[in-house]
Amino acid sequence: MSSTLKIYCKNIGEYVEFQGGQTLMEIYNTLADRIPQRPICAHVNNKTEDLSYPLFAPKQVEFLTAMSPSGHRVYIRSLCMMLYRAVVALYPGARLIIEHSIGRGYYCRITGSDVAMSQQVVDSLRDYMHSLVRRALPFERKERLTSDVIKIFEEQGLDDKVKLLQSLHDLYTVYYRLDGVCDSYYGNLAPSTDMCPVFDLQLFEEGFLLMGMAKDDPTAAESPIMQKKMYHAFTDYLAFNRVIGVANVGELNLAIAHKEAPMLINVAEALHDKKIGRISDEIQSRYNEGGARVVLIAGPSSSGKTTFTKRLAIQLMTNLLEPKMISLDDYFVNREDTPREPDGDYDYESLYALDLHQFNADLNALLAGEEVKLPTYNFELGRRVYKGKTLKLTNRSVLLIEGIHGLNPELTKEIDARMKFMIYVSALTTLSIDDHNWVPTSDNRLLRRMVRDSRYRGVSATETIRRWPSVRRGEDKWIYPYQENADAMFNSSLIFELSVIKEYAEELLRGVPRDIPEYAEAYRLRTLLGYFTPITDKTIPSTSLLREFLGGSSFRY
Repeated sequence: MSSTLKIYCKNIGEYVEFQGGQTLMEIYNTLADRIPQRPICAHVNNKTEDLSYPLFAPKQVEFLTAMSPSGHRVYIRSLCMMLYRAVVALYPGARLIIEHSIGRGYYCRITGSDVAMSQQVVDSLRDYMHSLVRRALPFERKERLTSDVIKIFEEQGLDDKVKLLQSLHDLYTVYYRLDGVCDSYYGNLAPSTDMCPVFDLQLFEEGFLLMGMAKDDPTAAESPIMQKKMYHAFTDYLAFNRVIGVANVGELNLAIAHKEAPMLINVAEALHDKKIGRISDEIQSRYNEGGARVVLIAGPSSSGKTTFTKRLAIQLMTNLLEPKMISLDDYFVNREDTPREPDGDYDYESLYALDLHQFNADLNALLAGEEVKLPTYNFELGRRVYKGKTLKLTNRSVLLIEGIHGLNPELTKEIDARMKFMIYVSALTTLSIDDHNWVPTSDNRLLRRMVRDSRYRGVSATETIRRWPSVRRGEDKWIYPYQENADAMFNSSLIFELSVIKEYAEELLRGVPRDIPEYAEAYRLRTLLGYFTPITDKTIPSTSLLREFLGGSSFRY
């Protein structure tokens, strides 16, 4: 006979009795009148679990809706399995590839069959997914010997998952079954299909976008935004991945096992050199036509803007141009004039934390050939000071200005558009875990930042994780709306980098205490890194963009 135990439910701030062996869903059903918003998953001792999870001991439980960060990920993963089920049903033998997030959705392609992408195909898939919602089918969580799961995936033609499992050497593997079809994900799924009723599919380029629930409205699907330049930045690297035969983590792990990591590193670094060289050539071409005197370099946190700027400067010198740098940070307004967050804190991410008038006046004076006194921002005093630093451009000078607002027209509204060349830098991760699991670009950047914060800023992994949502909100407001303004896009991701970061980040993530909310994110990131075979950083060149975060760079920061 099962015993009576108690959980502490954070949603209501009380202890609740339950019978040992009851699932989270069964416990929730006893509390539904007190927790009106239906959950899609839960945090159990600060670790995300699906609602079929049984409890046999006292725990702290927080039920989460699809509007929470963890719940949103569960919702999207569940939609991905529903989409896979639809492809299997409607186009037998076809291969569904969910490549990356873009335009507020997730870019998908169907290959390996005679299916020609069309509106009719998209409509058929959408209709089938809605039929799955109406049938309220369960996502059945299973755990079996990995050798048995490999056989299941082999029968379904999921060779990418077979390669991954063979490279991991785990004895047991968790997978899900939906309406007779099996799949695996690196996180939990919803209890049933009727919990994911809001979504859309939109035809886009050679494939389509899977759109989840809108972040601010649970009754509506996200509306796509067209990001053609971003799409092509992704596509270039995906083509590169296919050429070198490493499109997913299973293939990367196999290459590492075969001692091919040095070759991958050299080729990936050479690709970065080539891309930066092409951007430099384009700047030179426009410069020779009388434009591109000011190069503005923008991108989100930990995208590698600083190292990119230094490497671009070297390439510009090989094109006989003279790069000069100005720091946007030196144009902060005095601290008392800084905009405030709703909670009263200073908002240093705001465009209006900068003295736009003085910045534009100095730029125009420089472009007119005048000598300008440059300010230095004293962060201790919270104001600009002048220390006698001056700058005057020659007839071969190019100004390089790095900062998150570089692509915002308001930053340089007083500068002739012809004089500006704008570059967007981000770590657009193109390596997938497998066909149905991608590596989020934001996770890649968070891991970079975590390592750098720990090594050079004395900031713990816990604090980096805690600050990250605020960083992301600033990016959504001040960076992403302007990224398509770029004249050039540079993808700073490196196909091997998470295998290198793994050894640094895992130790930091293990240091996140279990009794705080940030543990859920730390555990999820550890799960992600667990798929990667480690690579030592000894063969990473000193000029690599990755050195900005790991250390050992030949550049000064």
